[in-house]
Amino acid sequence: EVQLQASGGGLVQAGGSLGLSCAASGFAFDDRAIGWFRQAPGQEREGVACIHGKGPHTYVADSVKGRFSVSRDIAKNLVYLEMSTLRPEDTARYYCVHSVFGPQCPVPWYAAKLYTSWGQGTLVTVSS
Repeated sequence: EVQLQASGGGLVQAGGSLGLSCAASGFAFDDRAIGWFRQAPGQEREGVACIHGKGPHTYVADSVKGRFSVSRDIAKNLVYLEMSTLRPEDTARYYCVHSVFGPQCPVPWYAAKLYTSWGQGTLVTVSS
């Protein structure tokens, strides 16, 4: 069974940093592109980042560019979302998901419908 579990969320002050992890089971990360999405209460789901299963290619949303970065450790089957200079508007539940199209980030990479295995996510709260 394919499962993705995001972890590492918590409460952080504005300007602080936080790192999220995504653990996979049931498949190898180099077989699937991994996306990070977030959803704040009352708002639509937003694509944050995507990383190819093979090679270094990543995509990051303009809203977090320069503050967030995505990386992976294939040996550990983990994907990371490093977040810095956090803002209150970054408060949301963060999800890691995998592309339904294999190791490349889909086009457009930020389309939630092109991903699957949405778990419970991890909550990030940024206080002002």
